[in-house]
Amino acid sequence: MADSEWTYVHAHILKLEQEGWVTRTFRRLDPERQQAVIQAILDEAGEHGPNSINVKRVAKRAGVSIGSLYQYFNNREGLLTFTVELCVRWVTDTFDEYRPMLSAMPVREALAAYLMGGVEWGQTQAGLVQFFARAAYHGDPKLSESVVRPIADVMREIVHDILIQAAERGELRADIDLEATARVINALMIAVGDAQLLPFLNTYFQVTDKKMPPARTVKAMIEMVMCGIGK
Repeated sequence: MADSEWTYVHAHILKLEQEGWVTRTFRRLDPERQQAVIQAILDEAGEHGPNSINVKRVAKRAGVSIGSLYQYFNNREGLLTFTVELCVRWVTDTFDEYRPMLSAMPVREALAAYLMGGVEWGQTQAGLVQFFARAAYHGDPKLSESVVRPIADVMREIVHDILIQAAERGELRADIDLEATARVINALMIAVGDAQLLPFLNTYFQVTDKKMPPARTVKAMIEMVMCGIGK
């Protein structure tokens, strides 16, 4: 994780300590050890599911003792709750940081940058992606509200903002339903993006393969969208 990203994460750790989700002991650890613990929880949740997290396996992944984990978190449930809260706040912050820049770009370039940038970022966050995929595609009601909805809301809002600004600049047809169109484009981009991050989805969607590189399908998707909404 880059230093700039960790600055955001550390600020959220401080807030979560104040809210009682993590102890001062964890906050005082060096960043490398904090990242190792968080990554271990994400990897465990992504591999076995949030409801099957095993504290012993988390400790082994993180390279710490079980006793240390209980010094950082009050219990197993607290360990997962802290990670969920931290990841949701960090991811939504990351999206919000880029929202003004994307909205200011021409719509064609904005959609391409948003999709390809999101895939590139996701490829560097394997544990987080696997955890979110389980929450999004396995239908756990609790995680649907605590994890999926807040992140999905900000993703849809970014697409909506891009279209609103493009319409104000006169780039779009005047007769399109912006609210509905934003939802459709958002869903299409999720399908194309997630297929590149999650092999099991690509097996179904068949977005890419050895003869069909991601850049080619992204370009085709953007062209199709622009034919529908552009002047």
